[in-house]
Amino acid sequence: MEASTLLFNRWLSIDPAKSALLIGPRRCGKTTLLRQRFPEHRYATLDDLDFLDWAVRDPKGFVSHLGPRCIIDEIQRSPKLTIAVKYAIDNEGAHVLMTGSSSLGLLDAAADSLAGRVRLYEMTPACWGEDRGAPTHGIFGALPDPPALKAAARELDEVLACGLFPEVLTTEGREARLALLNDYRNTYFMKDLLQMANLDNLEGLMAIYVNACRSLGSHIEVSHFAREAGLSFPTAKKYLNMLVQSQLAFRLTGYHFGPAKRIIKAAKTYFADNGIPASFRVPLSEGQILENFVISELEKRRRMGRIRADQLFYYKTAAGREIDVVFEADGVVHAIEIKCTRAPGRADCAALRDFAAALELAGRPVRCVLFHRGEDTSTLDGVRLLPVASLMGAG
Repeated sequence: MEASTLLFNRWLSIDPAKSALLIGPRRCGKTTLLRQRFPEHRYATLDDLDFLDWAVRDPKGFVSHLGPRCIIDEIQRSPKLTIAVKYAIDNEGAHVLMTGSSSLGLLDAAADSLAGRVRLYEMTPACWGEDRGAPTHGIFGALPDPPALKAAARELDEVLACGLFPEVLTTEGREARLALLNDYRNTYFMKDLLQMANLDNLEGLMAIYVNACRSLGSHIEVSHFAREAGLSFPTAKKYLNMLVQSQLAFRLTGYHFGPAKRIIKAAKTYFADNGIPASFRVPLSEGQILENFVISELEKRRRMGRIRADQLFYYKTAAGREIDVVFEADGVVHAIEIKCTRAPGRADCAALRDFAAALELAGRPVRCVLFHRGEDTSTLDGVRLLPVASLMGAG
């Protein structure tokens, strides 16, 4: 089946009565989703240089030409167009759907022009199992039956290696998938990003990507990145920020019990999909690959509202003991560890036990989960053991 005919991100609910701005990385399915759900809307993309020139010179005329029901693709190329969109919504009753591959300059423009008029959605590469249909179970709830878990486990190595961009999913064979990711690297991950962010150092951006890959699961020290990439500190910081603003990466900051102390300087950076680091062919450990996969799957669901949390964090004690993911949802602190083992034991749960004990003393309800490569679905020392395979189809 052609990638263009598949409806990915079908788990993302979009209010058909309200104009919308859909933010997400290139090739994640934003345009496919909107054009399939709103086939009667007139479509224009600012990747077309003629449309872009028109939108820049005469934004009001451009929006008026599209009519009362329209889709404007890649609006980050002309953020001031949001002023004309505001006029059309307020004065002409227009229903305008927009997509953007970068939040650089766009969210500020939208906040100024479209506050209260447009609903903001975040789009991601496909969640694992999303191309098969509606969610079959919750991430932390009831599990799929054993045959479904075994089937998912057989597919896990492939999604770890190639990720879940829609076109990748519809391409047969690992070598062909990796070749497609190589094309993505050369275009969407590199050249498009340089153009969107008005950057000019291709080698510096490549070095930032490579170092971000090598640093998966570790704290990012910008000064170290700058030295490794041969860039100045401000330039390295700017390029790292571009990865986040382009929706290709996201950050986890440190979690502390006191809300005022949650944000700390040291952050960890993860990629939005395993296909991104795979495209750079940087040798990574099995633990790094699995950690990025699980955390990106959690972040995808958080962005689509399946996990009702404002942000994902990590936790680290003064003694160096870490928890991979911490978030608060529905009044409960969730603590998650990710292990490559196929037979998790008490030692693997030690950090979670200590974390839970400390929060329980403070009167905070805690739910502890350990994702692993095996099949065990029991509870050990108060820690729920979940196979990574259980993420297949989990909403």
